[in-house]
This record gives sequence, C-alpha cells and structure tokens, in this order.
Amino acid sequence: MVWTAEQWPIGAALIQFPGQTRAGTSVQDAGPAEWARVFTEVSACGFDHVDITDSWLRPGDLDDRQRAELAGTLKECNLGVTAISVVRRSILDARDGEANLRYALRTIEAAAAIGTSVVCLGLHRPLTDRQQAAQWFWTEPGPPDTQQDKASFALAVDRFTQIGQHAATFGVALSLEMYEDTLLGTAEGAAALVEAINLPNVGLNPDIGNLVRLHRPVADWEQLHLKTLPYANYWHIKNYYRDHDPATGAYFTVPAPAESGLISYRRAIEIALDAGFQGPICVEHYGGDGLGVSARNRDYLRGLLRTKLGAVR
Repeated sequence: MVWTAEQWPIGAALIQFPGQTRAGTSVQDAGPAEWARVFTEVSACGFDHVDITDSWLRPGDLDDRQRAELAGTLKECNLGVTAISVVRRSILDARDGEANLRYALRTIEAAAAIGTSVVCLGLHRPLTDRQQAAQWFWTEPGPPDTQQDKASFALAVDRFTQIGQHAATFGVALSLEMYEDTLLGTAEGAAALVEAINLPNVGLNPDIGNLVRLHRPVADWEQLHLKTLPYANYWHIKNYYRDHDPATGAYFTVPAPAESGLISYRRAIEIALDAGFQGPICVEHYGGDGLGVSARNRDYLRGLLRTKLGAVR
C-alpha cells in the first residue's frame, strides 16, 4: 500500500508511561480500565496509532482473554497499533537469551491477536543501577555486549530467523532496532545481520537517535541513514541536541524536538522515500511532557511527508 501523508501510521511511544499504576499495581495486571486511561490520553493528543512499548505493558505475557480485552480497549479508544516494541530482551543474553527468544515468539502471536503487523526487537540489555540513577541513562555506560564474534553473529541469525519465520506465518514483520555496542550498533553491522537473515519480513528500525545521543564520537547521522533506511520496515524517530568541546573533549546531549536537534528529518524523510520506505513510524521523546512533544513531532513529520511526497509525484 502507498500511503498519503495523512494516512501514514505515526504512533506515540509509551516510554513516558511507567509499568506501574499510581496505586502501585502492575499495568500488566491492572486490566482494561488502566489501559484505557493511557490510550485515552494518547488519543486526546491527536494520535490514531500507538506503539505498545513493553516496558509499559507486555502483550506477549497476556493470556488469550487479556489479549482480546486489549484489542477491544484499543478499538474503543479508536487506536491502531504501529508495533509492539520489545525493549532490553536480547536473544543473545548469556542468562536469559533462550527465555527472551520464547518471549519474542509469544509477542509475535500477541501482535497478530491485537491486529498489529510489526514487532520490534533489539539486542540491548537491561539498564544498570548507575544508568537508572542518572538524569539521562545514556550518559552512563550500559552493559557491554561482548558477544560480537562469529559464533554470536551466527546465533543471532539463527534466533532472529526462527522469530522471523514464526512472524511470517502470522503476517507480521520483524524490525530490528539499532542500538550502540551490539551487533545492531553500526550501519554496516545492522545491514549485515539483516542480509544474513535474508527473510522478506525482517528489516531494520534505523533508530539512530540511540547513537547520536552518546557522549563520545559517533558516525555521521546522514551516512547512517543512507546506509540503513534501504533496509527499514519500521522507524522510531527522536532527536537530540549534541555539542562537543574540543578543548576538553567533553560531549553533551539532551533530548530535542524532531525539528530542532542534530538530525535533519527533512533530509532523513527524503532519504527514506528515495529508498522506498513504506513502514509505520513511531515518535518518541524523553523527559518533560514526552507525549506532548511526540504529538508535535507527528505533526512536523506529516508536514514533511506532505511536501516530500508531493515532490516525488
């Protein structure tokens, strides 16, 4: 399907919503009333799609009745689902890799049950205590993914292939999220992994915001997009202000609205359309009113799509 700017699915991330209610109950167990409260807030900001981030709710751990309730709640709130995003559940984790594989397979089935066509996975690990205590977690080093040898690459290909094949039987696409210090941490590494998996329903989520926010030298954002957007089937979009002081060697980054940060999404959308990108989009923002800024990002992107699609035609 070729979408117009108005039809393009742009979902709100739920990263700013905690996995516990104000009363201290797990969102997982809180049920439709709590889910509807959040979905209503998302809808009130003008969204017609949502990215169900599993730090808020884990559809893969809901039973059949709960999945039906989730699908019904989404319908009542007039929301579609751009994707289920699975975060910090690496299938290469030395301790939990096999359990994370089984969880990913369940999440595929949940996606089909609630009517979404994309599941997004990554290879990043749970936040450390120091990261959780920091103002911005990316200013502290995360758990290093040392499994970047040939054996680990082969294991990643094998397990992502299993997930991708399972997803294909449900008509679901698998999108692999770029993240630093993993096999998906560079444009070349991410492309190589997708090519080795070699399934038509497996592509990249070129979320290079995860890379440009690092307090160290990073690759040029435009080159990252030129190399990865041809493989993209889903796209988390966020931006950061970035500065470097050559005198001290210090780097500084903080979240920025999509139109204001280091990455020019005017150029990025152009690259995406030239590459034939037709995947859903998710808008994210850390800090402050993340949902409100995400709504501004959505409107900004629709304007860019309107302009760029007109130019393509």
